[in-house]
Amino acid sequence: MSDPLPDPFADRPDWAPLPPRPVDVVPAVGGAELRGRRVLVGLPGLGWRSDLRADERVVQGSRTYVPVIPEHEWYRAESEQVEVFAPLVPVERVWVETVGERRPPRALAGSGIRLVSLDAPSRRPPTPVFEADAVTGRRVVHMDGGAERRDLRAVTETYSGADGDICVRVAPELEWYRWAWRGQAPTTLEVPVHLLWLE
Repeated sequence: MSDPLPDPFADRPDWAPLPPRPVDVVPAVGGAELRGRRVLVGLPGLGWRSDLRADERVVQGSRTYVPVIPEHEWYRAESEQVEVFAPLVPVERVWVETVGERRPPRALAGSGIRLVSLDAPSRRPPTPVFEADAVTGRRVVHMDGGAERRDLRAVTETYSGADGDICVRVAPELEWYRWAWRGQAPTTLEVPVHLLWLE
């Protein structure tokens, strides 16, 4: 009787949905269509800027550039059909966000510090919202019956819902940004926290 009983919740409880696929980043120098895609810009060894959207490549002389727009301006341009300023960034300094393949979970390091290479933007594994310190304004993924609902922003921190569930209110990104430029409050959805991940 010295063998310990197995932990039935060691891997994943039956009620917990699978996490969403992670966001990976790939160089924009490939032939993928860029219009409307989320991108990061920067320099290896220096750093990266996110929350940007791209338009199609522009060739000037022998150089290829990508028009890059802050995400809130991209949504405003698409929604209101207005022109916005888009600086041209050399294509070799642009990386495209893609939804990657689901990978088996890795064991966490003892220190909790995750070191990355400065050669390229790092891969961001999805993080359960209940493990986050703050979520308001962050990109979230809602796992809805096995389907991934993306392009959402958290509008509140965690709170106790009417049914006693711990919840977060989320809004579609377009409405999140429209709230900023028009002052029009977004339509929100109350989602139990165990169905949300930070993207």
